[in-house]
Amino acid sequence: MPSNVVLEQKKQQVAALSELLKNSVSGVVVDYSGITVADDTKLRKELRESGCTYKVVKNTLLSRALKEAGIEGLDSVLEGTTAIAVSAEDYVAPARILAGFAEKNEKFTVKAGYADGEVLNAARVAELAKLPSKEVLLAQVLYGLNGNLTKLALAINAIVEKMNEGAPAEEAQPAE
Repeated sequence: MPSNVVLEQKKQQVAALSELLKNSVSGVVVDYSGITVADDTKLRKELRESGCTYKVVKNTLLSRALKEAGIEGLDSVLEGTTAIAVSAEDYVAPARILAGFAEKNEKFTVKAGYADGEVLNAARVAELAKLPSKEVLLAQVLYGLNGNLTKLALAINAIVEKMNEGAPAEEAQPAE
């Protein structure tokens, strides 16, 4: 039986992990076995630069933290070596980075993930990874809106010009 000190440490780890999960919009669970320290360092750096948090966790602690965070349905993938990457703002970043890394490293595999509390299998995580980033999507929306507003302004300007064609020209007034 574990000592009270060890038990208290585990409770704190679960609470901290649960809080991290509650404050995230998406996360991806992976099996990291077989990657080198150099590859792991590169992966962690890329995740950190994109605002993601990456943690190697024990399956039982992650299972309890997921339950506390209200994310159900990931227990079936919590076997073997497990790590999780979460993002508090970007839905796509963890999936994009980890799925891309898994394509280059055959021993590294994506197990599953979640977005807004909905559990995603590995195939859905791969689909999510293919979406553009939040910034690109916003730029596309703004470009679309800008194009429509420009067309509207041109149409209004054409109507005004057409209305002015039929109006008599103003007579020049003599200078005083």
